[in-house]
Amino acid sequence: MKIVAGLLLLVPAISFAQGPFDGTWKTRVESFQASGKPEVFDITQGMYRCSSCVPEIKVKADGSDQGVSGHDYYDAVAVRVLSPTSFEVASKRAGKPITSASYSVSDGGASLVVRFTNSSGGQPYTASYTEKRVGAAPAGAHPASGSWQIDKVADMGDIGRTISYAMSAESLKMSWNGQSYDAKFDGNEYPLAGDPGHTVVSLKHIGSDTIEEIDKRDGKVTGIIRSTVSGDGKTMHVVDTDPVHETRLSYILDKQP
Repeated sequence: MKIVAGLLLLVPAISFAQGPFDGTWKTRVESFQASGKPEVFDITQGMYRCSSCVPEIKVKADGSDQGVSGHDYYDAVAVRVLSPTSFEVASKRAGKPITSASYSVSDGGASLVVRFTNSSGGQPYTASYTEKRVGAAPAGAHPASGSWQIDKVADMGDIGRTISYAMSAESLKMSWNGQSYDAKFDGNEYPLAGDPGHTVVSLKHIGSDTIEEIDKRDGKVTGIIRSTVSGDGKTMHVVDTDPVHETRLSYILDKQP
């Protein structure tokens, strides 16, 4: 759930004054690199446990919606075993689908293929990625259980990859798949409209070509994002640090014509 959550929210809400940051950008799928704590989960004796989720999730793996608390984007989780090598995890908030992800183990248990749908924005979009095993499954657990680190993003739909900015000297407007904000570069907090998790963002300049964004939910820092535009203005390098799950994700966006 952690990596899924992390991927379904891969949206850099960052830009600068009028100039190279302004315009529409598209994420380069093959550029994703992840580090930090792994994703850890298992299905054992009919129970699903995600110990890397914050807070931890433990529910029956019987396909039914089961209430969970303390999570920003969902209040119910349903886990269903699909086959001896795969299972599915779906989340909802107030009865509305948020994510659906299938996990399929391969390469003799060394790799995991994840395919998910993100329904948190204006339109659903799909993506897929692979993870490499970094920890064994518990004895008697489903073969897709264990500790996993994201390895390679294989695909992500244009809806999820595309983001637009419009800047003035004092503020930035961001728009991504039904979510948006209008924030000044003054360090104050501004709401991310359309976000089910009720995120607020604050922006500040870090040099002439870099912006730092701080994301918060319920007063807690959930993301520290630094975005830097290249000298030729054609690419943007983003580093997204998640202090809650202790992970880091970096990727590149290309400016669109």
